[in-house]
Amino acid sequence: MKIRTLLVDDEPHAIEVIENHLQRFQQFEVAGKCNDAIQAFQLLQQKPVDLMFLDIKMPGMTGTDFLKNLKNPPKVIFTTAYSEYAIDAFELNVVDYLLKPISFERFFRAIDKIYQLNEQKAGLGLVYETPVSDKESFLYLKVERKTIKVNIKDILWIESLRDYVKVVVQDNVYITKQKISLLEEMLPDRDFIRIHRSFIVAIARISSFYSGSIEINKHELPIGRNYKQDVQKRLKADGFGF
Repeated sequence: MKIRTLLVDDEPHAIEVIENHLQRFQQFEVAGKCNDAIQAFQLLQQKPVDLMFLDIKMPGMTGTDFLKNLKNPPKVIFTTAYSEYAIDAFELNVVDYLLKPISFERFFRAIDKIYQLNEQKAGLGLVYETPVSDKESFLYLKVERKTIKVNIKDILWIESLRDYVKVVVQDNVYITKQKISLLEEMLPDRDFIRIHRSFIVAIARISSFYSGSIEINKHELPIGRNYKQDVQKRLKADGFGF
């Protein structure tokens, strides 16, 4: 299966370098090339994209601001001539941070990270017992030496713990080495919502809400400042009054 890739950079030569590097990997397919964030946003609405190579300093909108405002971004590798954005990259949970000029050796290491993430996702992936209902789907979680089957309908919330996630169900808690962004991709959008950089919650499990938090099973979970508007809009659409 091809990895559909978007290249975003205002320098044609920079795009050419990445494209030449990518040609040495058969699994990757260039889905588009854009000169700025607005073009990239429009293309993302039209085509499925698995991976985006994103420049940071571009006219109109920086790559970091663009990524912050994407609701469901693909995997991202930053490509830039500036090292001072590394902390922003870490906070935005990007796959890698490539400094220009990008050597093939350094590019290879970034691609290897993509392969590793895809392997993790395949090992965790959503499996449907029947094609009739998403509520009958489940996750396989690797917990210590065991593989645990967790029904999606039983999940209350998921919490990020750096390189691990905590999956909370009604009568148990599972901790597995995984990124919360991968789990977010697998969960059905209509049933779950990201309320914070560190929290995804099951909408049906929300018992009450406040201006800066929601409550599930008497546990109060924070709503992140950058997520507040989307959360309020979503909960209002689902019947919660504000």
